[in-house]
Amino acid sequence: MRPSRLLFVLITVGLPMVLYLGLVIWPFLQAIYYSLTNWGGFSSSMDFIGLDNYKAIFSDDVFMKALRNNVILAILVPLVTVVLSFVLATMVTVGGSTTGAVRGLKGSSIYRVVSFFPYTIPAIVIGLIWAQMYDPSKGIVNGLLTHLPFGLGDRFNSFAWLGETATAMPASIFVIVWGFVGFYMVLFVAAIKGIPAELYDAARIDGAGRLRTMFSVTLPMIRETVQTAYIYLGVLALDAFVYMAALNPTGGPDNSTLVMSQDLFKTAFSQGQYGRASAMGVVLAAVTLLFAALVFGVNRLLGGKSDK
Repeated sequence: MRPSRLLFVLITVGLPMVLYLGLVIWPFLQAIYYSLTNWGGFSSSMDFIGLDNYKAIFSDDVFMKALRNNVILAILVPLVTVVLSFVLATMVTVGGSTTGAVRGLKGSSIYRVVSFFPYTIPAIVIGLIWAQMYDPSKGIVNGLLTHLPFGLGDRFNSFAWLGETATAMPASIFVIVWGFVGFYMVLFVAAIKGIPAELYDAARIDGAGRLRTMFSVTLPMIRETVQTAYIYLGVLALDAFVYMAALNPTGGPDNSTLVMSQDLFKTAFSQGQYGRASAMGVVLAAVTLLFAALVFGVNRLLGGKSDK
């Protein structure tokens, strides 16, 4: 290998690899080591205690409740967001008239712009805004629902959406989905625009309706984009710290909205147990990797590319 080529390889491959190892892999290995100690976070001394931190967190009812909440979020948030985004993207791209050129609904460009607005707002701002909207006494949600006819609005008088065990998690999931549907709709729109129009024309000739075309043409052609979106949303749901901290900083009634990242933050910075918090972080990372592996596995079973 010539020196010029060797230098090129070192710069384009070696340097990014060094940065990745130093900024990603090494901190992760440090977290694994800290999780095996009783480190308090503010001292140089630490004792190796093996798997005691893992035994402690898996016997902790609060952490297990947070883990269950994360699993619920990882199941519902990607599923609901991807389905809504895909349906909306189909409507604004190929959901128009079944005659003539393939096009979306009338005024679809307006829908794209308006639906993208929530994504431009920082997550913490979205959480704080919706926390005010869910306010039992002066929130706009109860203000609108109390005007329902036939006495249906009476039940929403001072109703605490984030203060009831039955509604705190669904209300939080709605906020997260609301914040991301527009972005992933635009992502799917870009993918659908890359599908040859001839495929839709052939589906029309064969007599396929909108629903059949959606599942037989559109979805298979953007399968990899849907997979990527699902993984990103799953990673977001397995964290969700910003949204949950803004909506319910204490974890909600009976810890119904507490997530692992919230419990980790409290354990590290309020209780000073950095070793145990590191163990929580390792568990969170393992669950995230497991989720990604499941998505790839399901995609392959359903006919995805075998080389992924």
